[in-house]
Amino acid sequence: MVRSFSGATVRRVIDRSHVHVPEHAHDWPVLSLFVIGSYLNETEVGEQFICSPSAVLYRAGAAHRNKIAGVGFEQIEIEFDPAWLGLQRLPSEPVTRWVGGRIGAQARSLTRTCDGELSATRLRRALQNFLQQAISQPKRESAHWIDTITRRLRQNTTLKVSDLATEAGLHPSWMGAAYRHAMGEGLQEAAARFRVERATCLLRETDQACASIAFEAGFCDQSHMNRTFRRVLGRSPATVRQDRSGLRQIGNAELAQ
Repeated sequence: MVRSFSGATVRRVIDRSHVHVPEHAHDWPVLSLFVIGSYLNETEVGEQFICSPSAVLYRAGAAHRNKIAGVGFEQIEIEFDPAWLGLQRLPSEPVTRWVGGRIGAQARSLTRTCDGELSATRLRRALQNFLQQAISQPKRESAHWIDTITRRLRQNTTLKVSDLATEAGLHPSWMGAAYRHAMGEGLQEAAARFRVERATCLLRETDQACASIAFEAGFCDQSHMNRTFRRVLGRSPATVRQDRSGLRQIGNAELAQ
């Protein structure tokens, strides 16, 4: 998916699992919006592993490279002319990351805008609103238990909130609200996304039947997988399977060993 306007380009970029995306930069600033998957983002400001709703803003000419994890990675990239955007200021840093929290949730909302009926005016307004709020958002460190809970849920998406709360020694209601605040999605949303990530990787990179993939990814059945895909991605598994022809082409020398 590529949509071009006079001052901006919107494109969906999909990387297969375990590839290294070589260092590259762009002539205009680029906002990368997380869709699904996970990757190690390497830039001049350091490394960060990203696996949850997020956005990364690269200033023009800022070099970056990615190491994709085991479920692949999908993002929406918005490359824009600052003059077209019309904001008075953008972050001065070469790379700015917003991971989780309110801005992570708003990044997901912006991806849905990009997937819908889109005009230059609607895109500019949505991008202005997002960046204005993101720039003013103070950065906070997540509680230490967040990563543990996320890891446990990724390993076993059938775990209940009460089970996870017991493991963490926290009250279920408080933990659920705190997790959503920190990650930009609720625990059930995260579990559904993890199942979709597993299934998406298999759909794009194997010839397994959909029914087999649904079972392996942790869905009750194929119908359950179809409904969850519609809710999480806004697309069907059949449509996602067609993505295999649109995976970013990276030379074999760049494949992780």
